[in-house]
Amino acid sequence: MRRVIVWRHGETGHNASGIYQGQLDVHLSDRGRQQAAAAAQALCDRGVARLVSSDLARAADTADALAALTGLTVEHDERLREIHVGEWQGLPHSEVVRRYPDVVEALDRGEDEVRGVHGERVVDVQRRVRAAFDDLVARLAPDRTAVLATHGMASRALVADVVGLSYRQAWLSLVGLHNCHWAELVEHRTGWRLEAWNRGVTASVGSVTDR
Repeated sequence: MRRVIVWRHGETGHNASGIYQGQLDVHLSDRGRQQAAAAAQALCDRGVARLVSSDLARAADTADALAALTGLTVEHDERLREIHVGEWQGLPHSEVVRRYPDVVEALDRGEDEVRGVHGERVVDVQRRVRAAFDDLVARLAPDRTAVLATHGMASRALVADVVGLSYRQAWLSLVGLHNCHWAELVEHRTGWRLEAWNRGVTASVGSVTDR
């Protein structure tokens, strides 16, 4: 039985300010690095055999925290990048709502619209992140665990596709992964199942919790 942990990156300054990042390449904030260090401590005893990360800095920084504890080499894969949000990149959420109200309302209804005029749809993200997942699994030995360090929307898109949820089902039923939280996919005879969602480390007591 193989396991894949899908891990969202730690906080960035843009996260804290409510700014759309998409594929803007920004590093973790100080708080994000603290989150990554705490989460890495919780994950380091999971027997991780492979560590694959988006090549964007915030995910790579997060993966580096686990690599430092395990000695694993981080494999970078651009297919694990966050959804490209086109003209929204660098804008605060309030400004996106003001400029693109119809698109935002459609997204809130669970419709898969193009982000930011020339960005991606979730279906576009699913194709590339699923290809990265399939390549990883094809080379993952039985009973081994791998960690994918990626992004919020990319994580939800991947998990939904692997377990057979439509985008709309996933959007309306799964809250987004919190910064430095993760999902756990476990392989069974009939396919992959979601065993945990939004698991992370509480700042106050350092214990693992599901939210």
